[in-house]
Amino acid sequence: MKPNTINQFGGNWTEAKMEIVVNYAKAYLTIMNKQSWVKTLYFDGFAGSGLIGANEDVEAIKGTALRVLDIDDPKPFDMYYFVEKDKKNKDSLETRINIDYPHKKDKAHVVQEDCNVKLNDMANFLKKNRAFRALAFIDPYGMTVNWKSIENLKELGIDLWILVPTGLGVNRLLKNDRKIPEAWLLKLESFLGLSRDEILSRFYSQKTINTLFGDETLVNKEVEIIQRIGNLYTERLKTIFGFVSESFVMRNSTNSIMYHFMMATNNKTALKLANDIIKPKYRL
Repeated sequence: MKPNTINQFGGNWTEAKMEIVVNYAKAYLTIMNKQSWVKTLYFDGFAGSGLIGANEDVEAIKGTALRVLDIDDPKPFDMYYFVEKDKKNKDSLETRINIDYPHKKDKAHVVQEDCNVKLNDMANFLKKNRAFRALAFIDPYGMTVNWKSIENLKELGIDLWILVPTGLGVNRLLKNDRKIPEAWLLKLESFLGLSRDEILSRFYSQKTINTLFGDETLVNKEVEIIQRIGNLYTERLKTIFGFVSESFVMRNSTNSIMYHFMMATNNKTALKLANDIIKPKYRL
């Protein structure tokens, strides 16, 4: 099979996001290399095909999965676990690994599955294999990662980089008039791990005014709502992990916020490392 599947390129912030993860992975492995008893696991929950490009007519660039596989100095990871739900992408990545990284194919596992399932499996693996430390990269399609999957990672040796669709996901479900369809409320609950009443109280304010026709309740969506969403997700992560980094805020060409990208960890040194890598030049 020819590994020619190419995933869509998201813009300059996509390159910056990948650089953040790869730079962090190199620094992470440098630290772990000094601890001979530690085994390292790299987990990618939305690994894609391995290649990224604007379209199939444009020369593709390596995605995060292949860039992490390229790391040999100071050491490679002891195990790689790539999750991809789309079969075509999964097959393409697996074939590319077999062709371009034959020396690593025995420790590089590519599976076709829902990321939530494999996050739970990783949590169980880490609980049973205490010598392992994991670096996880979660770059989801929309609001597909359930909060319960994140909760299962509590008190484990894992550094978690996660892309949160604050503008392109959560904000779009928070209608200005607060008349949110039931399906959207259920999605918000599963994504944030909060009840709908808690969610609504976070993002809307109410005021009762007197009119000629009696009292009227006005509902207003809070200002700077997308930043509030990012702050809330950081707050939620802090209920699971000891520390959460600053966010790399990704904006589109009109300067509207699309995503917040952050790292959660139980290690204070890892927090400093992440914040040093998320430099102001990356806040596009």
